[in-house]
Amino acid sequence: QLQAYGGGLVQAGVSLRLSCAASGVTFSMHPMGWFRQAPGKGREFVAAINWSGDRTVYEDSVRGRFALSRDNAKNTVYLQMNDLKPEDTAVYYCAAGSTRYRKNPSQLGVNYPDWGQGTLVTVSS
Repeated sequence: QLQAYGGGLVQAGVSLRLSCAASGVTFSMHPMGWFRQAPGKGREFVAAINWSGDRTVYEDSVRGRFALSRDNAKNTVYLQMNDLKPEDTAVYYCAAGSTRYRKNPSQLGVNYPDWGQGTLVTVSS
């Protein structure tokens, strides 16, 4: 089970940190990813991190603004979002990836079998 939290309504330019706590899975064996879905749009990849936390991958529009990290001792992954923009407005979902991709995390949602319920981030201009 994955529980995402930390969303909210913020103004453009500020920072926000999302967290995703995992239970019932061997967290440290799985890559973790964040995806988002904006109103009226499809789900898109945001960022992913490998099992050990030493490899991350980002979608182009968030690279340099967002930072993904994990604490395997706490079964939690963190998405630090800086310099938020109105186009970052979306429901953000965390997901646990297939262990097949534990070293090199995938950007494809189909490779993430377990999903959290999502947390809404709204960025006003």
